[in-house]
Amino acid sequence: MITKIGLNCIACFENLATLETDKKINLVYGLNGTGKSTFSNYLYDKACTEFSSCSIEGLNNEIILVYNQKFISDYFYESDNLKGIFTLSKENKESEEKIRNAQNEITKLEKEISNRAEKNATLKSELTQKKQDAEIKVWEIKTTFTGGDRVLEFCLEGLKGKKEKLYNHISSFSKPEQQPDKTTDELKKEVEALKGENAQRHSSIPVINFTGYGVESDKLLQKKIIGNENSAVAELIKNLSNPDWVKKGLDYLPEEIDDDSARCPFCQEKTITKTVVANIKNYFDETYETEINALTKLFSDYKAAINPIQSKETYEAHSFIIENKAEFGNLYNMVLKILNDNNRLIEEKVKAPSQKVILHDSSKVIENLNQYINNINEKIAEHNRKIDNKEDSLKQLKKEFWNIMRWDYDQTLFRYQKDEESAVKKIEGINKEISDFEKSIAAQRDVIQNQQKNTVNIDEAISNINNGLKDLGIDNFQILKHSDSLYKIVRGKQADDAFQTLSEGEKMIISFLYFRELCKGKQSASETDNKKIIVIDDPISSLSHIYIFNIGQMIKRDFFNSENFEQVFVLTHSLYFFYELADINHDRRKENQKLFRMIKNSDGSQILDMKYDEIQNDYHSYWHLVKDEKQPPAIIANCMRNVIEYFFNFYMKHSVKKSTKLSIQVLNIFLETR
Repeated sequence: MITKIGLNCIACFENLATLETDKKINLVYGLNGTGKSTFSNYLYDKACTEFSSCSIEGLNNEIILVYNQKFISDYFYESDNLKGIFTLSKENKESEEKIRNAQNEITKLEKEISNRAEKNATLKSELTQKKQDAEIKVWEIKTTFTGGDRVLEFCLEGLKGKKEKLYNHISSFSKPEQQPDKTTDELKKEVEALKGENAQRHSSIPVINFTGYGVESDKLLQKKIIGNENSAVAELIKNLSNPDWVKKGLDYLPEEIDDDSARCPFCQEKTITKTVVANIKNYFDETYETEINALTKLFSDYKAAINPIQSKETYEAHSFIIENKAEFGNLYNMVLKILNDNNRLIEEKVKAPSQKVILHDSSKVIENLNQYINNINEKIAEHNRKIDNKEDSLKQLKKEFWNIMRWDYDQTLFRYQKDEESAVKKIEGINKEISDFEKSIAAQRDVIQNQQKNTVNIDEAISNINNGLKDLGIDNFQILKHSDSLYKIVRGKQADDAFQTLSEGEKMIISFLYFRELCKGKQSASETDNKKIIVIDDPISSLSHIYIFNIGQMIKRDFFNSENFEQVFVLTHSLYFFYELADINHDRRKENQKLFRMIKNSDGSQILDMKYDEIQNDYHSYWHLVKDEKQPPAIIANCMRNVIEYFFNFYMKHSVKKSTKLSIQVLNIFLETR
């Protein structure tokens, strides 16, 4: 059912004029030139480009059938052959029942389809909202990495404009099998190393090549180095338990000892004779001196092995160690401590050869430090390779960035994917139901079409039109069958060009009777029985007054009181015909009919709601125009002339000719007041 019609920028409708209705029967009154033809022409051909600014609301699948001058021209003036009208057979009750049941089933199925479509729309709307929520969450990547230091912004090139594009991009990646090792902070450092101002190759860090491992394991360090045990003083030195002290004392004796003896460097008594000195020196024999020299060389070699080791400060100046300064320092300090401790122990052994010393094994701590340095060197080598292949390196870092993002936002993506899978599954199920319903509708339409083939009857349509002519008192022409689907007009024995001999009134009557049958039946045997909306534009414009009542009764009986039509619009310039169609019963009229009035003034044509007693007759209608300040002067003058003519002819019982002077005076007075 049509609920609203808007006419705009077409013919006399200079501005938007609307007709709104919720009634089956709609009566529109308007004088000639107010836009009735434009109204009906729009409904006759809504797709015409000249009506591009016009609109219609409420239509579903209804067929609109319009009777107006275009209809007459299309069906009559181009040829005297009338299109065949197929009418359902009243006798075939069984077929009619099948058709009616099929139509009811189609209505139910269409309602089911509508319900399913609403469910689909709801599911799609909910899924769209969930998608938008997921996109907003993923958009955090853009806001996080395109602000601040912007180091990783190159990973989002081409993805910073739309949330949907960024979401689709991250969705295109598969979730990594395990959490990425690197963090975005580590990626930033790698990118800065490649793109920053200090991006350059770095030299490797030297490992510690320590040559003193043999010293640490030399057995001489664990041996007590003592003198000749066959010496005369051997037993004495042994009792003293300190040969190192005795050896040291030799350094304090004079080079030459006289016969009087020399003072002892320890007790200061003159007890040291040449014989004693000789015996003591005999104790510290060549073997002793050889071992002492070997011990001294061990001490010298160990110091020489320590000296090439770079200082900790030198190591820590390297940019790759700066980041791990504390960890490197701990390993380096452990090495240095062991080496220094060993060096001190050797020195003590040199000072006291008779003492045993055990050195610490430095190989493990040095190995740990060198392993740490080797790990750093691997990073340096990787860095240098990246510098040498910067473009490929940045591509790899970009890939690692999106692996991290895909892992971090997996929960968001997974949740939407599950929601989407569930919604798609439901929608597919509903679409399957809709498809099944559509197949059922097609089957019901086949039932209708097959039954219509059994019931169409062109002869009945011809008979109905001819009977309609007789009912109106017209018996000088009729319609005869031309072919299985065509028939034409004949007058008496004339068979050719008979339509051209009809008067304008006869043409209108026959065309309206044809239109009535067209509305009742179908234009082709394959046409399905959709609901119909009927539009009738001034069917009595060329008729004598004797036919107006009959046409009005025909419209009431065949259109207003029929359940075969969804809605009816009738337009007329005749108040008599207008009120002939309007229901005199107020309650019925309020329930089923709506009245409208078309007017035209300097603002263009308008469509107004009209009360039943708003305009009682033509005299009253003229006064409405006269009172409208926006009417052109020529129209007002013409309407005032008619007002005066009505006044003198019907009220004063005088003709205008006898009261010309008075009428002119009245008209002049009126115009002056305007």
